[in-house]
Amino acid sequence: MKKRNRTLRWPVLKHYDGERLDRIAMPLGGIGTGTISLGGRGDLRDWELMNRPAKGFTPTLSLGSGDVGPFFALHVKAKGGEGLTRALEGPVPVEYYEGGSGATVPNHGLPRFRDCRFAAAYPLGQVHLSDPAAPIDVRIEAFNPMIPGNVEASGLPVAVLRFVLNNRMAVPVAATVCGSIPNFVGVDPIEVQATGASPLTSSGGRRARNRFRKGKGVQGILYDAPTVDPDSEAHGTLALVTTAQDGVSRRLSWIEGRANVALLDFWDDLSADGSLEHRCGTGQDFPIGSLAVRLRVPAMAERAITFLITWHFPNRYAWAPKPNTAACSGRTECGTVAAPGETGVGNWYCGQYRDAWDAAVKIAPRLAGLERVTIQFVEAFCSADLPEVVKEAALFNASTLRTETCFRTGDGRFFAWEGCWDSQGCCEGACTHVWNYEHATAHLFAELSRSLRETEFLHATDDAGKMAFRVQLPLPEMQIEGAAAADGQMGCLLKLYRDWRLSGDDHWLRTLWPQARRAIEFCWVKGGWDADRDGVMEGCQHNTMDVEYFGPNPQMTGWYLAALRAGEELATHLGDDEFAQSCRDLFELGSRWMDENLFNGDYYEHQVRPVRSHADIRSNLQVGMGPRKLKDPEFQLGLGCLVDQLVGQFTSHVCGLGYLHKRSHIRRTLKSIEKFNRRSNFHGHFNHMRSYVLGDETALLMASYPRGGRPQFPFPYFSEVMTGFEYTAAVGMLYEGLIKEGLKAISAIRSRYDGKKRNPFDEAECGHHYGRAMASWAAVLALTGFQYDAGAGAITFAASEEAVNWFWSTGDSWGTIRQRPSTTGVSVELRVLFGRPNLKTITLLGAAAAPLRRVTASKRKASGRVYRATIKTKIV
Repeated sequence: MKKRNRTLRWPVLKHYDGERLDRIAMPLGGIGTGTISLGGRGDLRDWELMNRPAKGFTPTLSLGSGDVGPFFALHVKAKGGEGLTRALEGPVPVEYYEGGSGATVPNHGLPRFRDCRFAAAYPLGQVHLSDPAAPIDVRIEAFNPMIPGNVEASGLPVAVLRFVLNNRMAVPVAATVCGSIPNFVGVDPIEVQATGASPLTSSGGRRARNRFRKGKGVQGILYDAPTVDPDSEAHGTLALVTTAQDGVSRRLSWIEGRANVALLDFWDDLSADGSLEHRCGTGQDFPIGSLAVRLRVPAMAERAITFLITWHFPNRYAWAPKPNTAACSGRTECGTVAAPGETGVGNWYCGQYRDAWDAAVKIAPRLAGLERVTIQFVEAFCSADLPEVVKEAALFNASTLRTETCFRTGDGRFFAWEGCWDSQGCCEGACTHVWNYEHATAHLFAELSRSLRETEFLHATDDAGKMAFRVQLPLPEMQIEGAAAADGQMGCLLKLYRDWRLSGDDHWLRTLWPQARRAIEFCWVKGGWDADRDGVMEGCQHNTMDVEYFGPNPQMTGWYLAALRAGEELATHLGDDEFAQSCRDLFELGSRWMDENLFNGDYYEHQVRPVRSHADIRSNLQVGMGPRKLKDPEFQLGLGCLVDQLVGQFTSHVCGLGYLHKRSHIRRTLKSIEKFNRRSNFHGHFNHMRSYVLGDETALLMASYPRGGRPQFPFPYFSEVMTGFEYTAAVGMLYEGLIKEGLKAISAIRSRYDGKKRNPFDEAECGHHYGRAMASWAAVLALTGFQYDAGAGAITFAASEEAVNWFWSTGDSWGTIRQRPSTTGVSVELRVLFGRPNLKTITLLGAAAAPLRRVTASKRKASGRVYRATIKTKIV
C-alpha cells in the first residue's frame, strides 16, 4: 500500500443505523466559517456558508423531471467483470418516497448502497456503505480539524471528505470517486427556501463560472459568479479539490437539454469507463462542476481518495434586532439579520485567504498534521473512564461552536446568537444570561471565552456598572443604554473569575477589574437588585425566562451569591481588601437568609414582592416582557420547584468557589427536582408553549408545583423542557454524589436526540444549536473534579478509589491524567498533549497537595510533557 493511501484509525463514540440515520446532520466547518452538514446516509445537506443559517438548503438545479444537488458517486469495475456505478449514499428514508411528483429528495433516482451505518466521535464522522452487488465497501471519513486551544486550526473553511475503498475481492478493481456540486455562488438560500425555486430560476442575471485549476498538492474546480453584487452576502467563491495527483478528470458543466438528459448524459459518461469527458457549453444554464479521481485498488486491499470543499464568503453584516424583541418569549419574532448594504462586520477567516482556491492550497498541506492532533484530542477524550453518555453529551454539543450560531468578525472577536432559526439567527447580542450556562468554550477555546469577557466588561458595561445583556455591532458604534439582566450580569462576573483562573493573566484581569467591580456595585443602586444591601436580590430582576421576577428567589439570588464570592476572590488577589470584605459580608448575610427563608424543606421557593410603581425601579432593569400590573405581577415562579434553581451553585462548583448554601439543603433540593420535575410519559402533559419532548420520552420539566399555589400565569416556559436547564440539575446532582440520578437525566436527554427523532448534533431551544446546551461539558468537570489555577500552577482532580484515566483541558492546553491507588497512596501521571500549562502541584480532593515532577520531554514538541506525583496521604 502506498504511503499516501494509508489512513489513520478514527475513534468512535456512537453508532447509528436504520431509522436512526434519518435526522443526523453533523456540521462540517470551522469556528466562524459556516458549515456543510454530513447526513446520516452520506448526503451533504444544510449548506450554511453565506453568513446566515440555511437549514434545509441544499443547492439544486431543476433538470427536467427532478432536482440534482451535490453528491458523490462511485464507479467500480473488477478485472474481468462488469462495471457498477452507485451514488455514495445509503437508502433514501421512507418519508421522502412520495410527493406530488414522486420522491422529493434531490438525486432520488440514483442507485445507492443497500446498507448504511454512521459512526461518530465529533468532529470525526464516518459513513459505512456496503452492498452485496458491489465488489468493494466504502467508508466516508468526514471532518474538519478541531484542536482545543488552537482557534485558528479549528476555524478553517473546509469540509474534508475521504473515501476509503476496501476491495473484498481476490482480484484488483478499477475505481473512480466523483464529486458533483452545482454552482450556487450568488444565490440567496433564503429566497430559494421561500419560493421553492432552484438556483437556476432564482438567480436573476447571475453568471455562474466554473474553472479548473492546479496548485501545489491539489487540483480541482473553483466556482464563482463574477456578476453577483460584490456587497451581497452570497458573493464569494467555492472550491471542490482533490489531493490526488493522478487519474483526475473533470467536467466544468453538464450538457443542456430537457427531461433531465443532463443527468443521464453524466451518468452514462461516468459509467462507461470511470472517467469524465469534457462537454462543450457555457456552463451558464447547467453550471454543475464534476471532479473525478480514478485509481486501482489491489485485491483484498484498501485505498483512499481525499476531497476538500472550501469556501470564502466575506460579507457578514451586523445583526439588526426587530423593535421590541430584546428577549424571545415565543410571543414575538426575534433575531433578524441586517440586509446587504447595512453595516458590514466581516469574517475573520476571510482575512486569511484571498478566495476559496487560496484556502484549499494553503489548507491541504497542513491536513495530515491537523488530522493527527484532532484524532489525538478525540482519542484522549473518548478513552476517558467516564460514562459514555456524558462524553457524548459534552462532545457532540461542542459542535455548536462551529455552526452559524457563532461567528468571528473581521477583527477576530467572537460573537454568538442564542441559537439559529432555519434562515436567520435567533436572539442577537451574545446574550449573557444564555451563555452563562455553558462551560465548553472556556475549557476548549479560552481565547474565544476571553474575547466575550472583554466585550461584556469593556464595551457593554457603563460607568455606573450596568451591563447590557445584548451587545450591538459593530462595537465601536455600540450604545450601551440596553437593559441589564440580573442573572446575565452576575454570571459574567463568575465567568471572569473562571477565565482568569484558567489563564493566570493578571494584566488581563487588571484591565477588566474596574468595570467588573462597578458591575457588582450596580446591584446596590437605588431601585436596583439589592438596594438595601442585605445579600438578597429583591428588586426587579430581568432574567433568562424573558420576564422580570420581583422578590427573593433562588435562581437570581444564587447567581448573586456566587458573584459575590467571585468578587471577593478577585478583589483579594488584587489587594482590594476592603471591597473583598464587603462582598464576603453580603455573601454570608444572603446565604444565611436564603436558607432560613426560601428553603421549604424540599426546595427553594420564590417570595413574590410587588413594587408600587415604575418609579421604584431603576431605569434599564425592565425589558418590556414583564407584568402589566406591578402590584400583582404576572410571570412569576412563586411556589414552584424550578429545574435550575441551583444554577448559581452549579456555576460556583465549576469555578471552584465552594458552597453557597447548606449542603444538606442543596442535596435535598436536587432530589426534589428529580422527584417532582421528572416526567417519563408526556402523553397527558399540557404545554401551552414549545414542545421539545413528546410521547413516551423522559425529561425534567422547567417547573412543577408539588405544593400547589401555581400562579395563574407563571413565567412563560414553566411547562416546557429545555436541555440546557436540565443539564444544570443533572450536573448539580453529579457534584453532590447523586451519580445515578444525574446520569439518568443526561441519558434521557441524549435518548431524545437519537438520530431518529432529532439530530444528535443539534440540541434545540430557541432555535437550532442552542448555546445553553453546552452546559453539558460541565458533567466532565463534575465527575473528574477538575480545577486549574494557572497563576499558582495548581491542578486539582477528584480522588478515585479505582485506577482511572481522565481527560482534562484548560482552554489553552489539554491532556490526560492517570490515577493508580495503592495501600500506601496514589501514584499520578499527568500528560500534557497540547499547550504549555503552568504545573507545580497536584491535589486530589480529600488529600494533601503534592509537587508535580516533570519526568520526560518530547524532542519534537515542547508540549509533549509527562509529570508524576505520589500522594501518600490516605484518600478520604
